[in-house]
Amino acid sequence: MLLSASKEASCRVLNELQAVELRLVSAKVYNKNTKLQYVRKYKPHRDDVKHLRILLHGPVGAGKSSFINSVESVLQGRITGRAPAEANTSESFTKKYQTYKIQKGRPRDFYPFVFNDTMGLEMKEDRGVHPGDIKLALKGHVKDGYTFNPASKLSSDNHYYNAQPTLNDKVHVLVCIVPADKILLLTKDDVKKMKDIRETASDLGIPQLAVLTRIDLACPLIKEDLKNVYKSKNLKEKMEKFSQLVGIPMNCIFPVKNYSEEIDVDSEVDSLILSALRRIISSGEDFINDMET
Repeated sequence: MLLSASKEASCRVLNELQAVELRLVSAKVYNKNTKLQYVRKYKPHRDDVKHLRILLHGPVGAGKSSFINSVESVLQGRITGRAPAEANTSESFTKKYQTYKIQKGRPRDFYPFVFNDTMGLEMKEDRGVHPGDIKLALKGHVKDGYTFNPASKLSSDNHYYNAQPTLNDKVHVLVCIVPADKILLLTKDDVKKMKDIRETASDLGIPQLAVLTRIDLACPLIKEDLKNVYKSKNLKEKMEKFSQLVGIPMNCIFPVKNYSEEIDVDSEVDSLILSALRRIISSGEDFINDMET
């Protein structure tokens, strides 16, 4: 039976829409795979640098530990949770300075980049990481296992103080993790601490980026569909606000959604995390290539 002209037109339009959608899906898969291959093939060009060291800092509850877990989940292709994290906490869950490696393949085979988590920034004197400890960590003076003391920074006579840091001990990229839904709630003191740490990193020539988490909680449009992340005027305004407050350029700020309630990995979530990770790695690689021996 022949289709009517109107039905033929409808079928033609439907087929064209399906073709466009298929091309978009293919492009996204290709884009994600390209970024994933970049990360998997990355290796520092300098023989004296075994790995990039990425230091995370930011407010309490921003998702620093969750970001580490999310990166590992993307690279492992399954949900992981080695870095201890806690939901809905008003004080930092991270108490110690620890280096996190991500297994690449065989046992003892790791990706050539590591993450260092830190205690969250808090304004009360008896809580939160001491900014001085982050500055010492940037220079490679803090050893794994050091318990953060909000009242005072690590002293040079402490056995967790590394007096002679190597290139591998020093931080190569500083990443500020900030919750997108709390940007407008940042106080002047919050911003001052971040800018103070950023200034120290700048003096050392260390590249700085920002990762905005909880984007689904910052904008209903994104919560409805993560693909709307770059269509959201709400999120863009929050990114611009944070850029103005702290001074990090817009093209160095990456919106992500950490894995928090999912039981399986998701391509859209993966793609945003990989975009941030790729830029973090390339910035660190540029830095170590300019470092003096």
